[in-house]
Order: sequence, then C-alpha cells, then structure tokens
Amino acid sequence: MAYTPVTPREGLQPIALNSTTQNHPLGTTIRAYDPTYGEGEFVYLLGVASTVVGSVVTWGGVSSSAPTYQTALAPSTANLAQPLAVAMSANVASQYGWYQVSGTAVVATNGTLAAGPGPMYLAGSGQLTSSQANGKQVLNAINCSATGTPATGQALAYINRPFAQGQTA
Repeated sequence: MAYTPVTPREGLQPIALNSTTQNHPLGTTIRAYDPTYGEGEFVYLLGVASTVVGSVVTWGGVSSSAPTYQTALAPSTANLAQPLAVAMSANVASQYGWYQVSGTAVVATNGTLAAGPGPMYLAGSGQLTSSQANGKQVLNAINCSATGTPATGQALAYINRPFAQGQTA
C-alpha cells in the first residue's frame, strides 16, 4: 500500500510509518489515495503492543475529561460498542501512527474470513472473521475478499467509520 495524502497539509507523517515522536495532534483526520485501493480516510492515534499492519483496534477513552485517542487490539467481546480502525503500520505501544476509518482496508483475519461481500465479526487479538457470533458484528463494514487476499492472514474490507455492535436486545 502506498497511500499519498490528498489533504493539503505540510509535513505529514507518511501513512504507512509509525513514529516514537508525536508529529500531529491526536485525532487528526486526513484523506489519502492509493492507486490500488483508492481513497481512504485516516485518523492519527496512539499505538498499542502487538499491533501489526491490518490490526483492527478500538480507539477512544477519556482521561481527566479529555479524549486519549489510545488504541487497543479489538477483542472478541459481545456488545462492545466501540469505534474501530485499521492499523496502517506496526504501531506499537508509545508510538504514533495512522489508522484507516474509511475506504478499502487491508484487515487482519483469524484465517476464516469467507469471500464477500458479507458481514464481519470480531475474532479477538485485532482480527476479524465471517463466522457469525451474536453481539460481535462489525457495523459499517463488509468483506470484499476471503482470507489470503492480498496476503496470508489478511483480507480486503470496505469500511465507513466502523464500530463494534453495542445492541444487547
């Protein structure tokens, strides 16, 4: 993936690189274009341990009445009701980087994502599956390939500000 920012702004950290230095305000949102995957939208967040390219993360949190923009690998938890994003780099703890929130995303899978289009569900450890699980559906996202495209353990998904299901009834 070779996303090039289309948002007019000087000195942007490259989309596919993480940094130990915070180069932008957390929560900054930009648009970028890739010749294969088209245009997408990305948010600048704080990383978490064990993140790989394609990891699906929750993000948010509040400390002292202010947002933290901290990520966590999406767990396999029913009724999570959290916003989700997709890591564009191996943005581990104490590092900063971009996470995709709209467009065609390369997502990590647990090896069981069937060919799409179809619904996706949380599989834990930042991965998705097409195996139905009550309360674990990822809303505003559908898969458009099976696991293995574009690489082993990955699949393509169309996302538009995805979030983990929160409804309990």
